[in-house]
Amino acid sequence: MTASVEFAGVSKRFGAVAAISDISFAVKAGETVALLGPSGCGKTTILRLIAGFEQPDSGAITIGGRDMFGLRPYERNVGLLFQHYALFPHMTVAENVAYGLRHRGAAAKTIPARVREMLELVRMIEFADRRPDRLSGGQQQRVALARALATQPTLVLLDEPLSALDAKLRHDLRAELKQLLAAVGSTAIVVTHDQEEAMSLGERVFVMSRGALMQIGSPNDVYWRPHSRFVADFMGRTNWFEGALTVSPSGQARFTAASGWSAPLDAADRPAGPASLCIRPEGVEIWGGPDPSPAGSPAGRVLDVVPLGPVRQVVVQLHTGERIVAAQPNRAADAPAPGMSVSVSLSPDAIVLFPPAA
Repeated sequence: MTASVEFAGVSKRFGAVAAISDISFAVKAGETVALLGPSGCGKTTILRLIAGFEQPDSGAITIGGRDMFGLRPYERNVGLLFQHYALFPHMTVAENVAYGLRHRGAAAKTIPARVREMLELVRMIEFADRRPDRLSGGQQQRVALARALATQPTLVLLDEPLSALDAKLRHDLRAELKQLLAAVGSTAIVVTHDQEEAMSLGERVFVMSRGALMQIGSPNDVYWRPHSRFVADFMGRTNWFEGALTVSPSGQARFTAASGWSAPLDAADRPAGPASLCIRPEGVEIWGGPDPSPAGSPAGRVLDVVPLGPVRQVVVQLHTGERIVAAQPNRAADAPAPGMSVSVSLSPDAIVLFPPAA
């Protein structure tokens, strides 16, 4: 049975430092969410409070409607996957997976079948008799996950589950981890500082900074519709321009940069006046060569082209002095070259406006 998790006005201090302050949120039963933020933002404190390794100074934490205050970690039916896996080096893979079952008093005759079931789920059954030091990082991660899930926890907590792996293996295991969590149906909370990991694993992303929740939303929401400058900058590369919003008598909204160029907006969601424009590189299109550019597009020249695997970033110096970065599919046939004259256009639905920078 899956369990919902709720924080109601939870605060936790360590001496003079407020780790989290008046945090409230709810995780739905069966949902996977990602707690995302820089080091020291409070996300690991939330994980430790849920697991029972810490107690809140104020507020309430409930799992499945049950107040967790005073309950020890082993009384909470929570599975925990540690950042560095914490496998017992003197035990085999099978013994590691069986450990939690024995510790919680599972009937001895049921344990071998449950261990086999979990190792088959993570495709590690042929390694059952090996010790952890004879496994790769990805294999250790699978064993640690099998151990965390073996006791059929209603809630699974994953603390930076892929950070100990190299970049390629980390990318490959994201989809696998997501499928495994869906297969067991437990509620899951993933703590990470990696934006791609949060957006690929979480049905919702909780963005944190300095002990506070800055935004909760779907991966697309927090990426394309950030609620603050912090979220906009933390979630990826962003172009910023200072200027003003104008709205015509017919209702047409337009942003005009301080340097003079302008871009249309889909709708004016704030009053006319000074504003900062935020747009992701994916929302910037480059026009060059024989392709006609939209009327009024600012012109410039290509400064640099940075290949990033399937995409490339193109840095353009506008004639008005600003620099803008665009993201494109990395096709060899049509790659722009440094020095090339181009113009750029901004997708109206990718523009987000904020109050002017202080």
